[in-house]
Amino acid sequence: MKRTTAWAAIAVLAVAVAGCGSGSGPDSEESGKTTITFWDNNGGTRTPIYQELIKRFETANPTIHVEYVGIPIASVQQKYDTAIAGGDTPDVGGVTTSYLANLVGQQALEPADDWLGKSAVNGKLAAPMLDSVRDTVPDGKLYLVPGTSNLDVVWYLKDKLPEAPKTWDEFFTDVHELTKAPDQYGYTIRGGAGSIFQVLAEMYAYSGVTEFFDASGKSTVNDPKNVEYLTKLAALYKKDTPEADVTNDFPKMVAAFGTGKIAMMHHNLGSYNDQVKAHGADKVGAFALPVGASGKRTIVANPVDGFAVFKGSEHKDAAWKFVEFLVSKESNSYWNQQTGQIPANTEAQGDSWVTGLPHLKTAVDALNDPNTAVVSPPYYLPQFSSITKADTEPLFQKVLLGQMKPQEFLDTMAQKLTDAQAEWKKAQGG
Repeated sequence: MKRTTAWAAIAVLAVAVAGCGSGSGPDSEESGKTTITFWDNNGGTRTPIYQELIKRFETANPTIHVEYVGIPIASVQQKYDTAIAGGDTPDVGGVTTSYLANLVGQQALEPADDWLGKSAVNGKLAAPMLDSVRDTVPDGKLYLVPGTSNLDVVWYLKDKLPEAPKTWDEFFTDVHELTKAPDQYGYTIRGGAGSIFQVLAEMYAYSGVTEFFDASGKSTVNDPKNVEYLTKLAALYKKDTPEADVTNDFPKMVAAFGTGKIAMMHHNLGSYNDQVKAHGADKVGAFALPVGASGKRTIVANPVDGFAVFKGSEHKDAAWKFVEFLVSKESNSYWNQQTGQIPANTEAQGDSWVTGLPHLKTAVDALNDPNTAVVSPPYYLPQFSSITKADTEPLFQKVLLGQMKPQEFLDTMAQKLTDAQAEWKKAQGG
């Protein structure tokens, strides 16, 4: 058990032209300032947030200048790989656990353990997020300082479901009872792009299995309880869910839920603004995935997003100072309030904007509950992304259509994950 305007786009392009390398240039030397470069790994809508934080940081630290570069999320991994190969990395970069192992494998990042031990934020960052970061790399070191994370929840319409289900039995009962002919449905399934992570989160929440691999290195994806859940889920299709669900990606699923004809939808905290726009803040609620037969809440960890200092930085002290500023209570609270996600700083988690939003408070309480088991997906596996996307999304659609048995589907995924784990262990010398 281990523990997301036009002027913004213009700003991204403008700063990108300024250059991407670490180290100070002539301007910084002549002005007597140290220049550090920061790459935002999801440039665009988040650009104004970082611009404000950089302004605050430079005011508090007049001898340091931060050069912002916004990188589109779709190309950030390739951008980092190219920069590492060319020896032109930033001083600080936004990084998530979904590709952290790749960067660590290239020996591109500085461990943060010693720095954190001496930092003012030591003891103030959420333990589950720190654990998730350490679980992602072979040596268990902290190569990423967490700034935020997300949580899978089920969004529901309060006029259809007055009380959120606490167990999976209650959930399935509610789904059946809320389905009314001809076009009212209790649930919507994400059957298209992005479906597999949601299915994994549901299965492990249902089964209570707390590891993706057993002691022998065999994947637990096809655990009997996971198969049992997937069988129940597939049985809902076209009966208690719309037929169009088989091709649902995120936009289609949100649009369908927005019609008001579907009582519940599984996604994460990031779709809060979509739900409010469609229904109104007072008409939509969210609950964490129900508790399974084990009696303990089991959560599949979403990727942790945070900040890493690159080994190629010539100004590591200034880089670490910027990281410390970004994860401090005030900065971390501001960033997460703008994005609607969970702050890594535990003091920020107690701010009124968090406690005043029921869906966020639910998420924070669930993550911090000592009885919650957090399951860390094998983000470190180079094949994990392809296995859980291109390799298995079409097969999941076959399951929904009755063309493939849940057992066969999960056996197929389990074998791919087991083989990838064995290959990774061999590469690590294990």
